[in-house]
Order: sequence, then structure tokens, then C-alpha cells
Amino acid sequence: MNEIIDHYDKLIDENNDPVNDPKPLKDYMDKWDGQRFIDSMLLDKDKSVLEIGVGTGRLAIKTAPLCKSLLGIDISRKTIRRASENLTLHRNVRLVCGDFSSFEFSERFDVIYSSLTFMHIEDKSSAIKKIASLLQNNGLFVLSIDKSQNVFIDMGTRKVKIYPDNPTDICRFILESNLKLIEKFETEHAHVIISQKVSLV
Repeated sequence: MNEIIDHYDKLIDENNDPVNDPKPLKDYMDKWDGQRFIDSMLLDKDKSVLEIGVGTGRLAIKTAPLCKSLLGIDISRKTIRRASENLTLHRNVRLVCGDFSSFEFSERFDVIYSSLTFMHIEDKSSAIKKIASLLQNNGLFVLSIDKSQNVFIDMGTRKVKIYPDNPTDICRFILESNLKLIEKFETEHAHVIISQKVSLV
């Protein structure tokens, strides 16, 4: 975990902030989670939202204006500080520094989403069970996972161990968590999986 935190802290030190990327780079990042990913959340002004791995706010800047409230969690304090600067105009956003897997949430959400973050989670089954427990009835979980099966992020000067995501396994974990699969689609670089918490009563 410290290796991951150090990696993202260093990205901030290197002024690597996707929020401030030029349009060609933003368009490149959309190949993992473009407009269709945002639209899949079915956001409206009554919905509370959680982003797992908020980073510097690249997606939160798009989703915050569309919902009632957004809580973003990330493990890097430097990244959270940068996200706070980037999202300062959005009064409905709260940011916390913490590990999603161990953080104790005091609320439930209508939408939970994550992009390019699950590769850092080793116990994906437990993470999805926790997500299911945090969703309101009929709440949506929208997940983008990288198609790459590399076991390292290679930055040239450093390598960070990751846990590649397999869409078949992710779908199985979703079903085992009593979520209903709603839709699956592919972008150029990702699999996007949408599921819903359906009341059993």
C-alpha cells in the first residue's frame, strides 16, 4: 500500500494532473471512461455519489454538477489536496484520504463508481461486497477496468505492482454480492460493467 501511495504522491510532485491536461490527453483518457461511462450512472440532482479513487478530480469535475452530493476517496494525501483545489467551486463535493477497503463509511449512496482503481485492489470480491453494502436499494455500481493484464505500472523510473482485473471474475463477484448485472460494454482500453442493488423484499 505504501508503494501505491508513494507512486501517486510522486505523480503530484511531477505535476501530473489529468484535470489540467490539454484536450488531446483528456480525449485519450476518455478511452477508459468517456461520456457513455458518465451517462451510465443516470445521475440527477437527488442522488448521492461515491467515487472510489477520485484522484485529482478528473471524473468528479464531470459528475459533481450532475448530482446532489459527491464523496471522493483516495489513498494519497497529496492527490486529495490537489483534488480539493481542482474542485473548490463544487460545494457539493467532500473528499477524504483513506483506503476504501478499510474506511468506515457512515452513509449509503445512490451511485458508486470507479475507473482505473480496481487494479490496486487485491481482494476484489471483498471490495465489491463492501460496495454492495454501501448502495441504497436500486443504487448503481459503475466500474471501468483496464483491459491490460500487466502486473506492473511501469513509469520508467519506478514500477508499481498491481492486480489486473478480469471481467469474468468481476462479473462473478458482482453476482455473488447479490447485485444484478445491468450492462457490459467495451471502450478502446477498458471493460465497463454496470450493476444494480435490487431489493430482495
